[in-house]
Amino acid sequence: MRIDFISDVACPWCAVGLNSLEQALARLGPDIPVELHFQPFELNPQLEADGVDTLEYLSRKYGLSAAQVAQNQQTLRERGAAVGFAFGIRGRVWNTFDAHRLLAWAGGMGGDAQRRLKHALLKAYHGEGRNPGSREVLLALVTELGLDSTAAAAVLDSDAHADEVREAEALWQRSGIQSVPSVVINRQHLIQGGQPPEVFEQALRQLASS
Repeated sequence: MRIDFISDVACPWCAVGLNSLEQALARLGPDIPVELHFQPFELNPQLEADGVDTLEYLSRKYGLSAAQVAQNQQTLRERGAAVGFAFGIRGRVWNTFDAHRLLAWAGGMGGDAQRRLKHALLKAYHGEGRNPGSREVLLALVTELGLDSTAAAAVLDSDAHADEVREAEALWQRSGIQSVPSVVINRQHLIQGGQPPEVFEQALRQLASS
């Protein structure tokens, strides 16, 4: 079974959705072999390098008041805690294109390098408020994971994987993906949103038996 997890590092529900999906996969066990692929999606492709204040961004983009933002963040903290993800203070929203380029690079290594980098990026931003578009932060995460920081620096200092990321984003947009997280099973079946593990588990079992 192929699973494409389409998401953006800047998306808090993607952190919830990934942990939830992985819990569901753990419940399925080895009887249902799965290939998990991470696909890029940018919520803010035009965002400037220095980012924007989170409250300002949410107010402008979604028309939310400070009270509504606070309530949404409390809901996220609760949903995150339920699946083992700890949300911290996310004071700014940043551009994530370089993070996606680095994820594409990690995806070429095989093994679980891409998955580990994805988790590290989500934790750095949503848990620790670090800038996932910062070269310094990206290289620090690569080093912490034991990946090749020299090769990663070469990626960030060039246009490597830029076309790959843009082409993948365009492909999923043409396929109808307009929000994340979106989970596509075997290129045919779509599950959207940061669903609870039970929802993912039930859907995957049904599709595996069909």
